[in-house]
Amino acid sequence: MHEEHCGKPRGAAPGRPSGGQDAVVQDEPGLARMIVSRSPVILFKRLPSPDPRLVFVSENISRFGYSAADFLEERVTWRDIVLPEDMERMRREILDHADAGSDEYSQEYRIVTRGGEVRWVHDVTTAVRGADGKIAYYQGVATDVTERKLAELSLRESEERHRRILETAAEGFMLLDPDLRIVEVNEAYARMLGYPRDALRGKTPAELATPEYARWLARNREVLLSHEHRIFEGTLRGREGRTVPVLIHANTLRDVEGRVEGHVAFVTDLTEQKRSLRLAAEVQRSLLPSEMPVVAGLDVAARSVPCEDLGGDYFDLVAGQGPDGAGLTAAVGDISGHGVDSALLMAAARGSVRQQLASGAELGAALAATNRDLFRDFLATSRFMTLLAVRLDGGGNLEWARAGQDPPLLYDPREDAFASLLGEGLPLGVLEDAPYAQEHYGPLPPGTVLALGTDGIWEASDQSGELFGKDRFMDAVRRSAQGSAAEIVEAVFAAVSEFQQALRPQDDITLVVVKTLA
Repeated sequence: MHEEHCGKPRGAAPGRPSGGQDAVVQDEPGLARMIVSRSPVILFKRLPSPDPRLVFVSENISRFGYSAADFLEERVTWRDIVLPEDMERMRREILDHADAGSDEYSQEYRIVTRGGEVRWVHDVTTAVRGADGKIAYYQGVATDVTERKLAELSLRESEERHRRILETAAEGFMLLDPDLRIVEVNEAYARMLGYPRDALRGKTPAELATPEYARWLARNREVLLSHEHRIFEGTLRGREGRTVPVLIHANTLRDVEGRVEGHVAFVTDLTEQKRSLRLAAEVQRSLLPSEMPVVAGLDVAARSVPCEDLGGDYFDLVAGQGPDGAGLTAAVGDISGHGVDSALLMAAARGSVRQQLASGAELGAALAATNRDLFRDFLATSRFMTLLAVRLDGGGNLEWARAGQDPPLLYDPREDAFASLLGEGLPLGVLEDAPYAQEHYGPLPPGTVLALGTDGIWEASDQSGELFGKDRFMDAVRRSAQGSAAEIVEAVFAAVSEFQQALRPQDDITLVVVKTLA
């Protein structure tokens, strides 16, 4: 996170100004504060040289006695809080990464809290490049790893002292032999899984893992062991079938000749952190329609599945908002990225979008107003949102407006023909006064299927890297078109799942289907 250039490759400034810091600090919803305040991980973003200032830092920086505003208003810089003894080493490390052309690097160093306490942090910084290949900004995470560092330093000083520290540590600890069999664990690790320590000695981590995690360990064994230090997440099986999500910091132990003597691992129980994320996910799901609207002449179904606990996809359905007081208005959106920050932006966007759609305004005007409402929020986070809004009136006439979202598919089973509903419009958050055109089509004949999806469908990939694609999407719609809207949604999700097999989705997937009835 170091704010001095330190010889890093100089990148161009982002394509638009990084204002709006106050909105990040002051307007962050309560959900964000709840999630971030419970997390040990501090998020940050800074500009490249020549103006390497922080433009975002999460509010849980307060764990060190500072506020986000201290850094964003430049009352304090990150360099001010780094322990002076570590500054020269940090500078050399950054120069080495720059010489190697690395876009991602990690460092561990000490900082001084406002109260004068010295804490160790693990800092992972990534350079994000623009379309021109130049560095637009740096983003990353800083994690307080003081307890782990103290334990590691104590190990070098005295084996007995090391044992005393490990026995009283809140984190779990494992000592493994060169064949990855457990030699010793501390009481915290045994308590984490609910087993006596004797029952754990001699086992391998894979024997204590859930089936999915065990397969992952087997596939990635060589890659993991090729690194002296490794950090990864997994899920262990506790006593009586209980699952325990964990974060693992593992090191290889070598003798003075460089031969492998074994491995050590510090294991953090993530159960509470994951519970907080699940709570946030429940809150997020509560913002999406829980029931499908009943609209005369239309059959409606929708589903949204995030690839992580929290997602950046959005959909909404508002009945009776056509000029004739009948019909349906539907919207599907996708915020760039996924995870906590995208979910927070989605929650903010949802209120503005719903207000505009429910007003009965023309869709183009509604998207323009939403863009103006949210522009500063998107600007402050360097994200954007694609959005598609459609409206069907009681006579089957269709109107739509696009803000960078892929065109919806219109399938007429009588002709066995697909049409893409095109239209111009930039994503929300790109240009504050961007215009959005409203298009018209119809009336739609009975049996017509309208499918509004996000790119998580056609950009889903299998293990070889092949994409699911629009053709497979259309095939799934065609094969299920005689069924209900819910059956069409199910058929598409089933086709994507079958295509990916056991591969974990890399993006959120959302689909809204509207079918006209006779």
